[in-house]
Amino acid sequence: MKICNIYFSLLFLMSLMSFIFSVMFMINDYCFIIEYNLMNINSMNLVMSMLFDWMSLLFMSFVLYISSMVIFYSDEYMHGDIYIHRFILLVVMFVLSMMLLIISPNLISILLGWDGLGLISYCLVIYYQNLKSFNSGMLTALSNRIGDVALLMAIAWIMNFGSWNFIYYLEFCKNNYIMDLISLFVILAAMTKSAQIPFSSWLPAAMAAPTPVSALVHSSTLVTAGVYLLIRFNFAFSDKMMFMLLLIASMTMFMSGLGANFEFDLKKIIALSTLSQLGLMMSILALGSYKLAFFHLLTHALFKALLFMCAGNFIHSMINYQDIRFMGSMISFMPLTCIFFNICNLALCGLPFLSGFYSKDLVLEIMSMSYLNIYIYMIFYISVGLTVCYSFRLVYYTMMGEYNFNSLGNLLECNFIMLKGMTGLIFLVIIGGSMLSWLMFSSMYFIYLPFFLKIFALIMIIMGIWLGMELSKFKLFYLNKSLSFKYVYFMGMMWNMPIIFTLGVNYYPIILGDYYKSIIDQGWLEYYGSKNLSSSIIFSSMKLQNLFNNHLKIYFLLMIMWIIFLLMNVF
Repeated sequence: MKICNIYFSLLFLMSLMSFIFSVMFMINDYCFIIEYNLMNINSMNLVMSMLFDWMSLLFMSFVLYISSMVIFYSDEYMHGDIYIHRFILLVVMFVLSMMLLIISPNLISILLGWDGLGLISYCLVIYYQNLKSFNSGMLTALSNRIGDVALLMAIAWIMNFGSWNFIYYLEFCKNNYIMDLISLFVILAAMTKSAQIPFSSWLPAAMAAPTPVSALVHSSTLVTAGVYLLIRFNFAFSDKMMFMLLLIASMTMFMSGLGANFEFDLKKIIALSTLSQLGLMMSILALGSYKLAFFHLLTHALFKALLFMCAGNFIHSMINYQDIRFMGSMISFMPLTCIFFNICNLALCGLPFLSGFYSKDLVLEIMSMSYLNIYIYMIFYISVGLTVCYSFRLVYYTMMGEYNFNSLGNLLECNFIMLKGMTGLIFLVIIGGSMLSWLMFSSMYFIYLPFFLKIFALIMIIMGIWLGMELSKFKLFYLNKSLSFKYVYFMGMMWNMPIIFTLGVNYYPIILGDYYKSIIDQGWLEYYGSKNLSSSIIFSSMKLQNLFNNHLKIYFLLMIMWIIFLLMNVF
């Protein structure tokens, strides 16, 4: 039996069990904290804690289900790879790190899961072992290290309470300055892991990983770890921190939506879409609706994983080309994949009665009911419009027109194992939103809004569709003239973030170091310091050596001259 099938079966069964337990815990309102005593040292106990409530169990079931489908899908996608066993084991270790993070009420074990995710994501991003993937892997790892350091500092500070089990202190210490500091470190850690501004540049770079990894990482594991941590910590945040988080998250949502409209790499467009949705989750979390943020986290995980799997099928069939300008008329060659792709895109846009609609529409309407300024209000709706805009631009480039590639490649829908893996997710993409909304919300939300506010989301969606289709028609050949304007390039380059936070962080300091080395270390310091001193001593000793090589009479003569000089000074 293949390794893929073994792990698929195992993860699928665990997912099913976890979901059943989650529903049971939800109905009975259970919350279990299991403590396992690892060792006793004098009067100190080292305890491993695990938190099981409906939230952790439901999230675990979704992560396990998506990862089981991704492993099933990888069987054909990674076909021919001689190291496929290593790849599958890395994915399984990645999922186990996520499990550890989900069930931990303890900051130490959260750090273990957190660092596990960071380390294994590095191994997966550099999997193809070329220069681009090495650079991307290093950028991913170093960006996440900032969050690890913040978490370590939070661990040091939480010892003021006498334990690392943060779950006991959240409500109790809400206005405590120590808890404020810990919360600040946790927000910083979550911002690096969930790629909020200014740490956004690593997320599109991590697309160097194989597509099954992208499907797992960018839907339910690595990037959502930060949001999940904030959902757990949400009771401890002060109003000022919520306001700061809202500002950063809304900027991230807008920036990534704008950037996706100028991108041509299929996987990077979907990655920027993930970034936009993460901004939306963080924004609604900062508005105080942590349950709603969790709801959108789960529904987004479903359609985003499938979206990446469809993109992987396209790339696999087009001999590893990812540029959407080479695609076109894919509906003629790969109808089933295109159907899945379109359903996911429509769920992402929030088409009524698909899974994305239930969470996204609710988020927008609850935001509309809050007392907020015009900036937040407009940026939410503009970001929704941009989401629809890049989604329909993607549909236009991939589905419509003529086939633009130079050879047919393998454009037939014969990847049956991949299609089966994708079919496992499509039903949840369609019915998952309504199912979760019935499960999670015990009482219904009653939202009363004026007619214009009620249809404003619909207006933005229609405008987004129109704008996305019109923008796509600019230039369809390779040299895209719309990117030659400097402002357009600025927006397409994520507000120059990759330049500032990659070249700015490593390239320019290295150049500066080299300059200082040549000017100071090997320049003035060298001249006036050690080298000059040694050359002066050598020069003096050589002159003296000339004297010493002469006759003994020279010494006597020098001594007489020295005595004469002394006597002259005395008298």
